[in-house]
Amino acid sequence: MFFHAKRIIFLGFLNIWRHRLRSTLTILGIVFGVCSVIAMLAIGEGASFEALEQIKQLGSHNIILKSVKPPSSESVNTETNRMLEYGLTYKDAERIKNTVPGVEVIVPSRTIRANVTYRKKRVDVNVIGVVPWYLQVSNQKIKKGRFISILETDDHKNVCVLSSNSARRLFTTESPLGKDIKVKSDYYTVIGVMEGSGVATQEAKTGDTDLNLFIPLTAAKSRFGDILVNRSSGSFSMEKVELHQIIVKVQEITAVMASAEVIRGVLKRFHKDIDFEIIVPQRLLEQAERFKRNSNIVLGSIAAISLLVGGIGIMNIMLATVTERTREIGIRRALGAKKRDIIVQFLSETVLLSGSGGLLGLILGITIPFLVTYFADMITIVKIWSVGGAFGISLLIGIVFGIYPAYRAAQMDPIAALRHE
Repeated sequence: MFFHAKRIIFLGFLNIWRHRLRSTLTILGIVFGVCSVIAMLAIGEGASFEALEQIKQLGSHNIILKSVKPPSSESVNTETNRMLEYGLTYKDAERIKNTVPGVEVIVPSRTIRANVTYRKKRVDVNVIGVVPWYLQVSNQKIKKGRFISILETDDHKNVCVLSSNSARRLFTTESPLGKDIKVKSDYYTVIGVMEGSGVATQEAKTGDTDLNLFIPLTAAKSRFGDILVNRSSGSFSMEKVELHQIIVKVQEITAVMASAEVIRGVLKRFHKDIDFEIIVPQRLLEQAERFKRNSNIVLGSIAAISLLVGGIGIMNIMLATVTERTREIGIRRALGAKKRDIIVQFLSETVLLSGSGGLLGLILGITIPFLVTYFADMITIVKIWSVGGAFGISLLIGIVFGIYPAYRAAQMDPIAALRHE
């Protein structure tokens, strides 16, 4: 039985090899279908992974509040040149701490764009005023040195912690610890270097450079004040913003959504305009997960169309093959071959065609994501289930679309087949 099945497969392979060009053109639909399934899902998985990682960095227990300029106030400020006051305040942080249950820690911060100078090097950075417990709500760690202390915050000390990119730009080879850098007109002593990007730096990020500098929030208030002056084309406007961001960490993850609504209600009571924005990373994470699932379905459906077209092409060529080999079928039947043998013979050929196309598509589909990662610097993730699923579907298509041609060949009348020219 095994020898008989082996011989049928060998005959199927031999018939495919005799028509190499036709067979190659036939399986192109399967090749591109399998390739597109694997490559598109790999690129989609990589993009989803990056998005999810960025959201996770914000913290699933965190609620992020941001100051936002009210749209209605921009025209008024331009016409009257008066100072525009908006955004989050220190009192808001105090109210949230005293009124919202389940709050573990509150981290206010303020961001100012400034020039930083060390010797002859000059870099534009985001100066971020933070509190000593900032690390409790961020996913950042200290790479070198230490973070800002409570004593330094109370004394308005001119100390700073650099992000890794800021340290690399200012101090190419030497260690930044203990060095004094000039921020506008004041000098700050570097006490630490961060690694990676955290919650606050995500908000203060410019492009992908991540050039940030952390100082005590009290020093930011006393050195830079709350008033920002914007100058453009001869005119200027003044804005007063006490805090650009407040991060609220909730003890229980199940209470994050409810706490966010309570905070929204508290802020609305004391803000005439909607000059704040509430970001809940947990909600963003759920939305990103749903988007990822929907994207996989869409990408998989698009690629499945290519596989379907490839299957139709295989059926078409096999029907033509049955017509061409009518006399061969008659001879085999006359020599004692059963209908089952004819079905197995032609079905093995379609499975060999679709299987070889699936194998080529698999190799191409795994190669493309690596090329995208290498040349486009994009994260791509090839999932085992996508590789196995795509190859399995290609074999299934060979069976499904090969059944009818094989059945049609088996149903031929042997005598009529022998007379066929």
